Amino acid sequence: MAGLRTDTPTPVSLTAHGRSRELEITFSDGAHFRIPFELMRVYSPSAEVQGHGPGQEVLQTGKREVELTALEPVGNYAVQPSFSDGHDTGIFSWDYLYHLGSQQGQLWGDYEQRLAKAGVSRDAPMAGKADHACGH
Repeated sequence: MAGLRTDTPTPVSLTAHGRSRELEITFSDGAHFRIPFELMRVYSPSAEVQGHGPGQEVLQTGKREVELTALEPVGNYAVQPSFSDGHDTGIFSWDYLYHLGSQQGQLWGDYEQRLAKAGVSRDAPMAGKADHACGH
């Protein structure tokens, strides 16, 4: 998870849109983003997705239709979403949400490259989920 900096903008509004499956967020510096739930799920900062170190990331697939089922505050620095596929261990700090929003184009491109390299489609079912041994 990205750490909080003293200059991190904070959200002034946060709205989950179920129909479009996007998290709309406006920050104190005026930045405004609509972050797709799929992007949040694919880039969840949890160990289940990021692994326990560089090179251990788990490529997420089949998340295009994922929905947000809950969004809980974590102190005054983050939110913890629960997704319709059961994933609920990622804590999204304000600066990480800002990163996701401001870097969407680059992140989508990186994701598509990783899918192509793995030879799988964005809508392919997740493979080997039961093989993850860390308990997350």
